[in-house]
Amino acid sequence: VVTVEKAGLPPRYKVLVHNDDFTTKIFVIELLVAVFHKPLDAAATLMWQIHHHGHAIAGVYPFEIAETKAKHAMALARANEFPLKLTLEIE
Repeated sequence: VVTVEKAGLPPRYKVLVHNDDFTTKIFVIELLVAVFHKPLDAAATLMWQIHHHGHAIAGVYPFEIAETKAKHAMALARANEFPLKLTLEIE
């Protein structure tokens, strides 16, 4: 088995969006479209996965991109007074 690191490629990170009781569904959809460039229908489907399962993967990226997207999304959420949480998990 060849791991990503052995192949010389940097590890990739999943950006997880977590459900909460305060962030509106429409805001999550808008965020997925604006930050993660999801088509509207895919963003709506992903929002329901987040809502029903507690979290979902918004995208998988190299660390710096994943970190930037997560920070940008949380900054937008805070600017709109939502406590939305995003975390990174190595793939």
